[in-house]
Amino acid sequence: MSQTKRSLRRAQEIAFNANAHLPVSYQEEIYKERLKFDKKILSPREIERRKILIFGGAGYIGSVLSGHLLGRGYKVRVSDGLYFNNGITVLPHFDNPDFEFLYGDITDKDHIETVLKNVTDVVILTGLVGDPITKKYPRESSRVNDRGILRLIDSCSNRGIARVIFVSTCSNYGLIPDNISADEEYELSPLSLYAKSKVAAELHLLSLKGVVDYSATILRFATAFGLSSRMRFDLTVSEFTRTMYRGEDLLVYDADTWRPYCHVKDFAEVIRRVLEAPSQRVDFQVFNAGGDVNNATKQTIVDIIKSLVVEAPVRYQKHGADPRNYRVNFKRIREAIYFEPSMTIRDGVIELLSALRQGLFLEIDQPPSFYGNWTLPPNVSR
Repeated sequence: MSQTKRSLRRAQEIAFNANAHLPVSYQEEIYKERLKFDKKILSPREIERRKILIFGGAGYIGSVLSGHLLGRGYKVRVSDGLYFNNGITVLPHFDNPDFEFLYGDITDKDHIETVLKNVTDVVILTGLVGDPITKKYPRESSRVNDRGILRLIDSCSNRGIARVIFVSTCSNYGLIPDNISADEEYELSPLSLYAKSKVAAELHLLSLKGVVDYSATILRFATAFGLSSRMRFDLTVSEFTRTMYRGEDLLVYDADTWRPYCHVKDFAEVIRRVLEAPSQRVDFQVFNAGGDVNNATKQTIVDIIKSLVVEAPVRYQKHGADPRNYRVNFKRIREAIYFEPSMTIRDGVIELLSALRQGLFLEIDQPPSFYGNWTLPPNVSR
């Protein structure tokens, strides 16, 4: 048997095992979708497996996604501008024949032309991520998150690409009354430059239904937590856990505000599920990505950490700079592709505490940009 056939056989076995826990009827739908995909996309191009292009594949979530898809038998190409000196995240895969890394900026037309060649699917994770950094660098945010993302969405058409997954954010909901859990039809009320850019990109992508030749899915991600080779300590769960573990003074603003959370491993899995889902279930659909189990207040997160860390000093203050408050309903994604998160907030805290106790991340007393989206290098910020 040739190396190509062995690789294909292995990929098919991995795909079968990855979905073995799903309802049998849904497994049959996935199998039929795979046959359609092979006939429509792979066979005409004489390629044996899907090749996923991940924009932002060296980042906090992207680096986890890259490894997850490689482990599930996919070929992976990563495009990343390495804004945060995060090139080290691609090294574990560098000698993998199924992996390819191309350095570049999504606003560079030549780079886009190069990376979009010979891929079957696209995942758009790239951009300046988060409210603080977009507020700090509004011109760069406009260049990348507005003009760059919109052009990228347009550029994916007429290239034989099957699916485009655009990663948006639950921050789009802004402020929601405590007695309401927002589903995908809830009115969007973006409060930050970051969320406003995401909403604009969502609207543009949805307007292309019937115009572009690819199937598109929008995933509104919850707030991320969990270990990654490009770790971030500017996110609530990881920031609170590290600060309390070290016995440092933690100041918590508006402890009763709600937010949905999701582990980076679960984000990687939900993207895989969308890639493999029957097209009628996900085509030009919007999904909140996460799980009801991880809707939590800041106080809940503090209490979880306190149950695991002795004598962690915490102070509280009202009326912080971030007014967002929202709980999110994840029924649609649960029913469409049978997705439920495998990791709770408590699981993520235990995981991070284990890493800290083993001496990891000791060097971030003065956090470099690698460990959070704090600062852009001079050659990027302008």
